[in-house]
Amino acid sequence: MTVHFFYGEEDYDIDKAIDGMRAKLDKNFAAMNYRVYTNPPFVELSQILRTQPMMFGNMLIIVNCGGYFSDKGGGFDDKQLSEIETLVQESPENVDIVFVWKLPRGEGKKPDTRRKLYKILSKTDSRAFDSLKTYQIAELTARIKGIAKEKDISLDNAACNALIEQIGNNLREFEAELEKLKLLAYPEKKIGEKLVRDNCISNQDLFNLTDYIMKNEKDKALKEFRLLTDKKHPLEILSAVQTMLRKWIVIKLNAASKSTFEISKLVGMHEFVVKQTLAKLKNTSLRDMVRFKQNLVNAEYRIKNGMSYDVEFEVENAIIR
Repeated sequence: MTVHFFYGEEDYDIDKAIDGMRAKLDKNFAAMNYRVYTNPPFVELSQILRTQPMMFGNMLIIVNCGGYFSDKGGGFDDKQLSEIETLVQESPENVDIVFVWKLPRGEGKKPDTRRKLYKILSKTDSRAFDSLKTYQIAELTARIKGIAKEKDISLDNAACNALIEQIGNNLREFEAELEKLKLLAYPEKKIGEKLVRDNCISNQDLFNLTDYIMKNEKDKALKEFRLLTDKKHPLEILSAVQTMLRKWIVIKLNAASKSTFEISKLVGMHEFVVKQTLAKLKNTSLRDMVRFKQNLVNAEYRIKNGMSYDVEFEVENAIIR
């Protein structure tokens, strides 16, 4: 077996690769032979790298290592790094150890290849999982059709284009939407464009909601939100709006210093969409966008920490503040 290094923005593909490895474990002892660690300190990491296989087949160990590459993280001295390098090279048979570094999506961050730990891990079975760009329509269409095939359904190109228009390039969201569309289409197995547009929240839907809030038209914003709840759970809407706002803030912050092409790479949006968004945001205050995003963050915190059980109320409250 071997040491692996999986890194990149496309966490969906990273998880699929790990799922594929996990599926090969002996099902009778899979729970015993699968372990997950997150940024373990040096002593624990050295023990992990020395792990001997159980008598019940191969082992799979996941080490989420993003913290090692942060500005504050890692903290390994040269002696410790040398020992890690030796242990990586001498990894035991029948044990797969996967170092996983999921980079923030849409922020354009790249690994610092100068770091010694990166150099050590890059000599293993190293794989970069890059996200597709929104303008890579053919590639995205192929991925959507592949995910659909796994679910025993199919889509024509028009339906795929509608999904790309409404979701962008997020493979995990494609999978979630296809699962929902499969249930809606049953017993049919063919997904058409109309079904997609009628049941998936589009970027325009989210733009309308957020635009009403920015214009202080709270009554229209609440009405739009309630219409969207027919398509998605309020928490999903909250998450989608936060993602859109984050992109808007990045676009607004960089409008004066970067070209629309450069901004499109930063936010993972087609350049044409960036140009449209800039025009729509011309009279929108950056301060108002940041304030609204903070309201949504606070609402999400209250919901996820059990401080409120009325999800719809928390989102509506964030809208009208």
